[in-house]
Amino acid sequence: MPEQALRLLGPAFLAAFGALAVDRLCAARGLLPPGFAQPWRRIGGGLVLAGILWIGVFLPLGQLGLEPAEELSQVPVWQLFVLHMLLVATLLVWFALGFGDQAQPGRVFARQFGFAAERLPSELGLGVVLGLAAWVATLLALLATALAIYLVAGEDALPQEPPALVPWIAGLPVAVRVLISLSAGVVEETFFRGFLQPRAGIALSTFFFVLAHLSYGQPIMLVGITLLSLIYAFLTKWRQTIWPAITAHALFDAVQLLVVVPAALRMIEPRGVVEAVGWLAIW
Repeated sequence: MPEQALRLLGPAFLAAFGALAVDRLCAARGLLPPGFAQPWRRIGGGLVLAGILWIGVFLPLGQLGLEPAEELSQVPVWQLFVLHMLLVATLLVWFALGFGDQAQPGRVFARQFGFAAERLPSELGLGVVLGLAAWVATLLALLATALAIYLVAGEDALPQEPPALVPWIAGLPVAVRVLISLSAGVVEETFFRGFLQPRAGIALSTFFFVLAHLSYGQPIMLVGITLLSLIYAFLTKWRQTIWPAITAHALFDAVQLLVVVPAALRMIEPRGVVEAVGWLAIW
């Protein structure tokens, strides 16, 4: 029971601290919404943010070392989108508390979360190009990491098979995989790059993004996730809009789920370091 409480309350404490840090950094940057001049609104916004950080970012820390509660085959497809729906709900509530009294709320929403863009087609095209470049960079980084681990610690230190979640998602219907890619690109970039990054900075928003992906269960994969997050972060800072990052993120996930992972599942039978390096590379 004490261990269970620690696994639950530890992430809750970290989430509360994280939300407070975001609030203080946001205030230091002069980016607190006008509605937060009323203390109850500012407190409400902080509680909503703490809640989603607890569920979506820090709770995976409390699940490390535990076996999945249920077989993936028993998980309904709609559960794959629950976290994204909660992220959207968090953004809407936070925006309503902070900017609900503003005129033209649609335009305010677009400016606050990075959707404003002077030349949207150009930004989307740039996202495609840099999304492919990010895929190549991540592939090389994972191969280099796997090779370094192999040289230092040997083959046994490398993962011998992919996380169970990866082949399961790759086996879902094509339409579902497309929706997962689009949902991840739009929702995650809106939350981590459009909302968090301007208010909390690249370092903290990237840290939260990486922790949110701990559920894959293989720490070495965090190398690629960190690299991708930094690429999307600096792309957003450069372009001052999240559209290129949305496109790059959705494209990366689509290539993985629709092409690379299914092909690897057909071609690879794990037999050692070569296959392990291959799995690291494709994800």
